[in-house]
Formats: sequence, C-alpha cells, structure tokens
Amino acid sequence: MTFATLAAPGLWPRLAPIILLSCSNLFMTLAWYGHLKFKNVPLVTVILASWGIAFVEYCFAVPGNRIGSAVYSPAELKTMQEVITLIVFALFTWLYFDQPLSWAQAAGFGLIALGAMLVFHGQS
Repeated sequence: MTFATLAAPGLWPRLAPIILLSCSNLFMTLAWYGHLKFKNVPLVTVILASWGIAFVEYCFAVPGNRIGSAVYSPAELKTMQEVITLIVFALFTWLYFDQPLSWAQAAGFGLIALGAMLVFHGQS
C-alpha cells in the first residue's frame, strides 16, 4: 500500500482511527499498568508519571476520534477503541508481565468482540 493509496479520499478516515487509537492504547495501557512492576516507587510519583503518559495518549486519541468521526458513529468509535484496548492489553500483559491470557479470559474477550460486531452490524 502506497502513501497515495492511504491518502485516497475515504480511506484515511477509515484507517486513521485504527492506527491512532492503537497508538493511544499503547500509551494508556502503559500509564495504567506499567507502574505495577515498580511498587517501591511512591504512588504520587507514578500518578504524575501516568498523567504525563496519558497526555501523549490523548494526543493520539483525540485526532483519531476527530478524523474517524467523518465515517464512523460515536458508538462505532468507542467500540473500536474498546476492542483495540483488549488486544493491546492482552499483548501487554503477555510481553510485559509474562502472563498470557487464560482460556477463560480469551473467551471473555471474544464475547466482548462479538458484542462489538453487533454494534458495527447494527449501523448498516
């Protein structure tokens, strides 16, 4: 896929939220859960560090939602964000904490993804 293809009218607003919300979720997951490996660091310090990380998260989330609103409803954008969150979280806990998903967690996430499919199907 070339940049010209990405820049084609209609394609960028469909892809931008997926790309930008994925980046956003990487930062948010790090802000919310990354400090759990550093329990000896004072809580106020990790709160301030998390705020700084969350600022970067917002720098991706807000444009992703703004651009995506040209082609997706608010419910679709929120659903997309939640599914991306689950994927990022599953990868993060596996890679960062060395804790792969259990079958029950994977099944639960799968049911949430099934609900997401209903949201998108209902918009048609």
